[in-house]
Amino acid sequence: MTRPWEANPEANMARRLGRSPVELGNTDKVSGCPDIWELDNGDIAVIGRDLTDTYAERLPAGAVIAKDERLAIIPRNTLISAKADIPDA
Repeated sequence: MTRPWEANPEANMARRLGRSPVELGNTDKVSGCPDIWELDNGDIAVIGRDLTDTYAERLPAGAVIAKDERLAIIPRNTLISAKADIPDA
């Protein structure tokens, strides 16, 4: 069975959405950098903390995490800083 959408592993990171983790104060440059990137095919990549197991049993109705998916948490300021780079439609 095919799904309506599949991630393309051949896509490359094209541009950062929002300010860098350094600019936002979200990294020590050693232990990770939460970030949001637009891929060259238009999809979005999110770098965040994997809390899939933590949230798996308390997802709201209609939210499902497939076996090949992860739930990533990013700082609020990372998403807010990306707002200007995300089109309305």
